[in-house]
Amino acid sequence: MRRIIVTKKEIWSPSMFQRLGHTAIPVKAIAIMISHSVNQDKHSEVLCKKTLKKEEVAKFRSIVQKDYYYEMYYDDLRVWGFIGAVSWGENRTDKKYYLYNHIFFEIFYNKDHVIQIQPLTMASTLVDLTEDIEIDVEFSYSAEWKEFGTPFEKRRNIYYLPFSSSYWFSILNTCGATLLQTGFLAAVTLRVLKKDFVKYAVDEDSAEGEEVTGWKNLHGDVFRFPKYKCLFAASLGSGTQLFTLRVFIFILAFFGVFYPYNRGALFTALIVIFALTSVVAGYTATTFYCQLEGMNWIKNLLLTGFLFTGPLFLTFCFLNTVAIAYNATVALPFGKVTVIVLIWTLVALPLLLLGGVVGKKKKNKNKAEFQAPCRTTNIPREIPPMSWYRRAFCQVAVAGLFPFGVLSIELATYLPVFGNTGLFPPTISFLWFSSFS
Repeated sequence: MRRIIVTKKEIWSPSMFQRLGHTAIPVKAIAIMISHSVNQDKHSEVLCKKTLKKEEVAKFRSIVQKDYYYEMYYDDLRVWGFIGAVSWGENRTDKKYYLYNHIFFEIFYNKDHVIQIQPLTMASTLVDLTEDIEIDVEFSYSAEWKEFGTPFEKRRNIYYLPFSSSYWFSILNTCGATLLQTGFLAAVTLRVLKKDFVKYAVDEDSAEGEEVTGWKNLHGDVFRFPKYKCLFAASLGSGTQLFTLRVFIFILAFFGVFYPYNRGALFTALIVIFALTSVVAGYTATTFYCQLEGMNWIKNLLLTGFLFTGPLFLTFCFLNTVAIAYNATVALPFGKVTVIVLIWTLVALPLLLLGGVVGKKKKNKNKAEFQAPCRTTNIPREIPPMSWYRRAFCQVAVAGLFPFGVLSIELATYLPVFGNTGLFPPTISFLWFSSFS
């Protein structure tokens, strides 16, 4: 299904459309002249009269056939319905296309607050779009106010999907699979290391002259500084920033900032918090890089700043260019792209540098170095030739099968929400994302 966005003019003023978060929403809203007075019913209010030409009739027929639907927003409440309907004949060969030209709004209120709005269509006022002929159409609406017992504070619960037992099963399945995998790994590891532990614990002094066997063959290589320490530290800093971003987003969600269909609030929060948490990325990356005895910490800071935003920006430029070429509404205007770049340049980069300077000063003050739990060798051990199924590519593929199976079960119930009408509460989303981590 595709959708067309409209909104109430009194609620969404032009100044609000210019906010950064609203422009990041893929589908743009336009204002319409529907005005509802509080607790005042209306009957067959005419919005406009329009003569549809043959080309417009064909376009509307295509829209109805593709199941387009409209969305309206009143007081941050989402109202949606189908634009038309398709009727089949008795022999399932003849099809008729109809356009809904009248909408009946059932408005539920509690005291001075609107709780819910339900749009209904009237079968008696359908417009036949089957033939390519000019049609005179009169668009109208009616409204009826009904008192409702739900308090204003709980009106968002109407839009949350019911959390059935299948969702709990998927969450418990993830937790159980994680515990099972951890138990298998611990059992295999202890079984392999048990004999070596007993052997080395008998007489540690006599074992010094003997040939090193078992797991101790690797102890000198495990904690040696990586070859690409700059990339390693930058990945740690960028990952810490994204984790901090997620924590702050969930905190705001728990406090009710991102209530359903508050358009643009989430996108604005993502941009602002990502810029502010750059100080966390700079501090973490520089501190760890200096512990690894890295020399060029400025280079490490720049890599930290571009490691995530660089590929993200290139991908965005490509997709936005394609959207502009196809004249799609998902394309962001150049002015808003410039604002985002300025936020990253004037806020994120200075905070990234500030975090790096603080991390560097802390390292110089404490003179703390990375302390490995065992001795490390400066020269890497020579790795003997291995079979094809023991090489890195096969190992990575096999190791990823189990996590992929677990996550696919989770995503099977979570991803269908995107693009549909339902929402999940922040608590359930937090449990899902925690299980992914």
